[in-house]
Amino acid sequence: MGYEDDISNSHGSSGKSFEDESEKKGYDAPPAFEAPMVGEMTDAEQAVIDHGIHKFNRLGWKRLTVVLIVEAIALGSLSIPSTFAKLGMVAGVICCVGVGLIAIYTSYIVGQVKLLFPEVANYADAGRLMWGKFGYELINFMLALQLIFLTGSHCLTGTIAWQNITQSTICSVIFAVVSAIILLLLAIPPSFTEVAILGYVDFASIIIAIGITIIGTGIDAHKQPGGLGAVQWSPWPKEDLVFAEAFIAISNIVFAYSFAMCQFSFMDEMHTPRDFKKSIWVLGITEIIIYTLTGALVYAFVGPDVSSPALTSAGHTLGRIAYGVALPVIFISGSINTVVFGRLIHGRIFANSPIRFINTKMGWITWMAVITAATVIAFIIAEVIPFFDDLLSISSALFISGFTFYFPALMWFLLIKKGSWMDRENIVLAIVNGFIFVIGILILGAGTYSSIYDIIKNYNDGTVRGVFTCGSPST
Repeated sequence: MGYEDDISNSHGSSGKSFEDESEKKGYDAPPAFEAPMVGEMTDAEQAVIDHGIHKFNRLGWKRLTVVLIVEAIALGSLSIPSTFAKLGMVAGVICCVGVGLIAIYTSYIVGQVKLLFPEVANYADAGRLMWGKFGYELINFMLALQLIFLTGSHCLTGTIAWQNITQSTICSVIFAVVSAIILLLLAIPPSFTEVAILGYVDFASIIIAIGITIIGTGIDAHKQPGGLGAVQWSPWPKEDLVFAEAFIAISNIVFAYSFAMCQFSFMDEMHTPRDFKKSIWVLGITEIIIYTLTGALVYAFVGPDVSSPALTSAGHTLGRIAYGVALPVIFISGSINTVVFGRLIHGRIFANSPIRFINTKMGWITWMAVITAATVIAFIIAEVIPFFDDLLSISSALFISGFTFYFPALMWFLLIKKGSWMDRENIVLAIVNGFIFVIGILILGAGTYSSIYDIIKNYNDGTVRGVFTCGSPST
């Protein structure tokens, strides 16, 4: 049995194929691995292929949930309290819940596309279905850049964490190098099933770190003169809020709900892809609860001066402890983005070779080369944009606006819609997806402008350290 048969049978999905859609739209289907005929293969070659297929086809819905949690609930939660400080309690809660529900729906659309087109291995393949080679190359480029930006943001957060934990005068660039090396080492396992094992540690890490921050800030608030009643939090946006600040805050919330971006890649390893709905509901509701409670409670305990990342607000001693506890989530979640990038690039380079399975010497050599290059670029980005909120914001505006909002909306119009436009269900869904598309385009335009404006302003005001210089990264 060949590779394509194995994938088809293991997915158990029916529906259109790339070949059907390619013939209809007039473009070439993406290359799939074409194994030699059985009679032409040696036993060693067959063993490599069989082992590779088994290695990348072991993910169930529970482990998919864990992997999605590892990829999703990380840095986003650390930026939420500062967004509440800008938007106010009411708008902060509304945005957290509203964006979360939209993310669940668009993730459902992504899953439906995967079931209809089982050969879609990543987001770029879905772009090919919509717009041919141009769509494939465009989304491939966007996805690769976003994954690098994500790894870079984790490298920056690792630098901030080491500085807070050690309280030393060591140059921040040294801590950035250490963070990059850890991210690289954790990205070596190429299978998401293997990464899922670390996911339990990752999830416990972020929950405990957030818990320490909430408890620490709550205790400090009670100790202050006047207690909690003296904390200057507000239900409304801060009085001097400017357009750029508001959109950076909104973009940071969008960043926190970016799990649809890697969903195609994760589902490609599932042995029963139809179970994805359980995963996205569990993850989506978990994210909404964690983000809303974290943002609301820390803001209520600290007030408008809350830091970003939020762990810094826990105080000198508890802040150091919180960062120490958060180290697993900083590096494990960061490394999984490198793994997705590696699978994207490595799988494309060796699409028609057993090397793609990464279970031979050449497979491992090329895999290490790809993820090392990715980590180096991520390190450079972390040093060029050494401020937490703006790095998350520009990443969110440029890329996540598409992967979580306007691309899934377009997928419904171009790939999923069935029947007449006059059907009541199609009218309702067309309005919903049109609304989501507009939100995505608005975040793309306004969010990008706001992020670039704030980055330039920070450099002009001298509030951040220079590129590749020692000092504390700005929050």
